[in-house]
Amino acid sequence: MAYDVIVVGSGPGGYVAAIRASQLGLKTAIIEKESLGGICLNWGCIPTKALLKSAQVFNDIQHAQEYGIEASGTPNFEAIVKRSRGVADKMSKGVQFLMKKNKIDVIMGFGTLKAKGQVEVKGADGKTTLVEGKYIILATGGRSRELPALKQDGKKIIGYREAMVLPQQPKSIIVVGSGAIGVEFGYFYNSLGTKVTIVEFLPRIVPVEDEDISKELEKNLKKQGITVMTSAEVTSVDTSGNGVKAKVKTATGEAILEADVLLSAVGVAANIEGIGLETLGVKTDKGKIVVDKYYKTNVEGVYAIGDCVPGQALAHVASKEGIICVENIAFGEKKYNHQPEALDYGNVPGCTYCYPEVASVGFTEKQAKDAGYEVKVGKFPLSASGKASAAGHTEGFVKVIFDAKYGEWLGTHMIGYNVTEIIVETVVGRKLETTYHEVLNSIHPHPTISESVKDAIEVAYGEAIHL
Repeated sequence: MAYDVIVVGSGPGGYVAAIRASQLGLKTAIIEKESLGGICLNWGCIPTKALLKSAQVFNDIQHAQEYGIEASGTPNFEAIVKRSRGVADKMSKGVQFLMKKNKIDVIMGFGTLKAKGQVEVKGADGKTTLVEGKYIILATGGRSRELPALKQDGKKIIGYREAMVLPQQPKSIIVVGSGAIGVEFGYFYNSLGTKVTIVEFLPRIVPVEDEDISKELEKNLKKQGITVMTSAEVTSVDTSGNGVKAKVKTATGEAILEADVLLSAVGVAANIEGIGLETLGVKTDKGKIVVDKYYKTNVEGVYAIGDCVPGQALAHVASKEGIICVENIAFGEKKYNHQPEALDYGNVPGCTYCYPEVASVGFTEKQAKDAGYEVKVGKFPLSASGKASAAGHTEGFVKVIFDAKYGEWLGTHMIGYNVTEIIVETVVGRKLETTYHEVLNSIHPHPTISESVKDAIEVAYGEAIHL
């Protein structure tokens, strides 16, 4: 059977692209080698949030007396992992339902480009099927990136996937890398009583964030009992004993760290090997598939989205790329009435779900100044927030950055209680080219964490009420 669109990979980029294609009247098939939903639903975003929720509940129990409640509890690591897997399985079945609802053919197996408009699918039984379609969208995702000194064996040197399903809770763990994956797992294991050491090569943790966020998060992680080493590099790991011995090069010399396991959390590598790129001559650069603003490769009819193309390796980015890609295809097929707007990668929110949470979008203060803006900066501490005080979570702040000349909203950077739920105000505001004046003239509900955005803007413009 010939399709209009064949999507290879069913993660948040692939399955969303498939659904949108079907909605627009394009006959669609999706190819998946493992479980519908890809890494995000099965081994990433969703199951990690389930693990983190268990850690948060345990933390709440430990601090119950502060809220006038007598309670105690002990974490059951096996049950925590089991719950996480159950949540992931439920979400994967949800994608299966969506495929059926949208009349998308699901083909299980490993997809490889064979010729123009052809994908060969090898099933688990070794049998192959040739699937034909006018447009092929590669949404093959990514995997845990490996460093030469950190070859993963899945037991003592592990990636994020193994970290989610360890057979027993380690007494100690070394986490190499302090991006979202590193600090989330560091927080999770530390909350349950594991001794955690985070090793970061760069001078500060969560290095893509605003410097003030990095400092505040490091302070809070250390307060929780996590050891944080920055400007440090793991040069070798000895796994010959019961655990691991990591040799770490620091600014002041060399240190030896010992732990039960080592988690390598140094980023994501694209899954582009063995999918037939060379057969069709699809261009790649630095391990990623080269695409234009509508995710078209150099080969007619072949597109790519998500972690396998340059840009932020984020689920919500992949989903939006999938929609833009498909709408552009449908526009060319006269099934959609306008060409979609290209994605603005400067207005993509990033969220980290440790405690305190981190959320940001737009320019950091340094980036804004380096870009030549004269800036107005406002910072509002959550210790002054009524909602944060009532919740007993006063760590952190909201920081906003505006262009002094025109009042343009350049960026927002938050750290604290539930801040991942309120970053979208800035995303929409920046999209609509909202100025500080319009935000201040919009009523924010009280008491909420969200009103701290308004409070921070008031600080920036010398109109602070609550400071």
